[in-house]
Amino acid sequence: MSNIAFIFRRLSTILAVAIVTLTLIGVTSGILLAFYYQPSAGGAYTSLRNIDQTISYGWLVHAMHTISGNLVIGLALVQLVVMFFGERFRRSWLVSWVSGIFFTLSAIGLSWTAMILSWDQLGFWRFKIELGTIEALPLIGSQLRDALTGGTVSTITVEHLYTLHSYLISIGALGLAVVHLGGLLVQEKEIQAEKLAIAAQSEADSADNQNIQLTA
Repeated sequence: MSNIAFIFRRLSTILAVAIVTLTLIGVTSGILLAFYYQPSAGGAYTSLRNIDQTISYGWLVHAMHTISGNLVIGLALVQLVVMFFGERFRRSWLVSWVSGIFFTLSAIGLSWTAMILSWDQLGFWRFKIELGTIEALPLIGSQLRDALTGGTVSTITVEHLYTLHSYLISIGALGLAVVHLGGLLVQEKEIQAEKLAIAAQSEADSADNQNIQLTA
């Protein structure tokens, strides 16, 4: 059972490293894309086409940004399951668990806010459908829809979601990923320290037993 728990813990740490790496790739590629991307209803689609077709290696940076964003969601969900089955309760585990949940939500939020940023037919109509779901929320649905769109789906909508995607959620996701990995590394050190303490105590008990036998 302890071997299984060790495998789950080690796998969880490896996944956390992969998540941080993918997050850094997403942030770095996003910064590079921001030099050429135009957050407007008329310019978003054109600027992305320009990035893919005209800018040197722009297509590669765009692909890395998209792929890293999709992969990080899948890895984050898998890691939550691994942590649930492989870790035991302690403060560092709780920090990693909570930060992992919020990181997963932020990764999904990044994917959602990116939906309209390409300003293509698929993204536009998917976003319109999502807005209908948001508007159906009781009490705050209409207000939340207006806050996101600025009233109608237009350049203001792209600017609002671009700000959320590129600044607020991205910075939060990167911070949560670092905290998440840090909590797991601290837990690894705590477990190793406990094992060393148990081994030292076992050796001390064994030495005491030998002394008692010699005395007798």
